Amino acid sequence: MGYPRLISNKEAIIHNVKKISQMCHERGIELTGVVKVTKGEPSLAKLYLENGVDIIGDSRIANIKRMKMAGVNGPFMLLRIPMPSEIEDLVKYVDITLVSELKTVEIIGKIAMDKGKRQKIIYMVDVGDLREGVWFENAVDEVTKASQIKGVELYGIGTNLGCYGGVVPDTENMNLLSDIARKIRNKGTNFKIVSGGNTAAIYLIENNTLPKEINGYRLGESIILGTDTTNNRSFPFLRQDTFTLEAEIIELKTKPSVPYGKIGRDAMGRVPVFEDFGNRLKAIIAIGEQDIQPDGMIPLEKGIKVLHASSDHMVLDVAEFDGDLDIGSILKFRLTYGALLRSMTSEYVEKIWDF
Repeated sequence: MGYPRLISNKEAIIHNVKKISQMCHERGIELTGVVKVTKGEPSLAKLYLENGVDIIGDSRIANIKRMKMAGVNGPFMLLRIPMPSEIEDLVKYVDITLVSELKTVEIIGKIAMDKGKRQKIIYMVDVGDLREGVWFENAVDEVTKASQIKGVELYGIGTNLGCYGGVVPDTENMNLLSDIARKIRNKGTNFKIVSGGNTAAIYLIENNTLPKEINGYRLGESIILGTDTTNNRSFPFLRQDTFTLEAEIIELKTKPSVPYGKIGRDAMGRVPVFEDFGNRLKAIIAIGEQDIQPDGMIPLEKGIKVLHASSDHMVLDVAEFDGDLDIGSILKFRLTYGALLRSMTSEYVEKIWDF
């Protein structure tokens, strides 16, 4: 067993899945559990489906293939709007896909008809965050046209907020999406789902301010970490101890807190800034920017502070740590969503699944 390593906590993850599933289902909301942060870990997808998730969501077809080959039956939703070059695989492996271009829908429809099926789509509407989707002012006409393309079934419309522009889901933009849904239906086009939410929109359920038309949520961070980055909070009814990163000390020395010499750019092209606290006991752990987002590491022990990292080394201030440290000592961290994403993607971080 090597280091650094990422250890899952099955009990904590199940707690989060059940709580979120119950919250959604009590309000008639179809829940897509997003597993993209784990590269589509099959054991996690199975755990989600066993504990209340309705659909497994991922942004990469390669991950959906991996889950299917491991015996996960789905259904599966592709969250990233598809590239034309992958639509053959999309029709073969994916049950529902998010889309935002009529040309893409036409390609999907043609390939689906050639294979004797109808592909379910959720047409994305941009209500302000400036990521994917038809701009809301043009949504009714464009979605109506998409619904008339042969070979596809309009499963729903959706929006994404918080991930690019940082726009927070609220009653105003959710009502805007709801109004668009009503107008499309009034033109004779029916569909099942109005997918209005990611983790940043959970508070609308908590506050009972979610418009009744919104009946689909796509949730990743809230389940996997019990946190909400967009709104900068941890959910009190969810657990945050779902993953622990462990890393090994490879150097332990007292050094100045400010470099000696002229400061240029670091290995990542940044100009680092240092405060002078005098000589400090510092530890280097064997993990770096290639494996982790340094500012997303939260030490579990008091008296440890993450200072800075290069590609393969991370420097910590451990002067205030009340305990014994040595070469080979193991330090433990909680992770933010960005840090978890990078550590899951790194082949140099061992993953230990407690399933």
